Amino acid sequence: MSRILVVDDEPHLVRTLAINLRARDYEVETAGDGRSALQAVHDQTPDLVILDLGLPDIDGVDVLRGIREGWQVPVIVLSARADSIDKVEALDLGADDYVTKPFAVDELLARIRVALRRTQDERTPALDPFVTDHFALDFTERRASVGSEVVRLTPTEWSLLEVLARHAGHLVPQRDLLREVWGPHYGRESNYLRVYANQLRRKLEPDPSDPRYLVTEPGQGYRLMDDLPADAPDGA
Repeated sequence: MSRILVVDDEPHLVRTLAINLRARDYEVETAGDGRSALQAVHDQTPDLVILDLGLPDIDGVDVLRGIREGWQVPVIVLSARADSIDKVEALDLGADDYVTKPFAVDELLARIRVALRRTQDERTPALDPFVTDHFALDFTERRASVGSEVVRLTPTEWSLLEVLARHAGHLVPQRDLLREVWGPHYGRESNYLRVYANQLRRKLEPDPSDPRYLVTEPGQGYRLMDDLPADAPDGA
């Protein structure tokens, strides 16, 4: 049974989500403020966090930052903030998805299933390690390293890299990436891909401003490249 932590200061919304989640056999914990949320994650790491950004004590963005500093648990952000800048900030900090209030409960449940499936589905055969001159990815152990330094990647970052690594060297269209990583209802959220590609470049590329391995084909999609000759065009 998956354990979900719901973090929101609206009692009616928390009660509604808890009823719907428990009816689908999820174990539910709740927290009404940021400090309680961080303590709950510390004490008993949930399988997924639903996090409201508008909390009474600590801004939800800071709570998200605190979660990402210590845990790789999937986080779905809830917010009345519909501005794309807020979405990008949350995704940039490692949120796995962003749902704008008001929302349909069925839609949120579908996104929860997708996020949990990314971390729990063991049916997909493990990929061989992807190794370059600069970094190495061990998909079985979920271990990324740049030289001798271990790099922490979020579940969504791993999922994105796994899709690209299965097609290493080949173009993966934006729509295919979105659907495989975020689910069948996605296909136009190219800003998600830009945010995560930039995050991964900062963590893995020797020069994030001139990517050599995670290459963008503008308006089309992305490629994950092996080591290229020094004079090869990177297509970024």
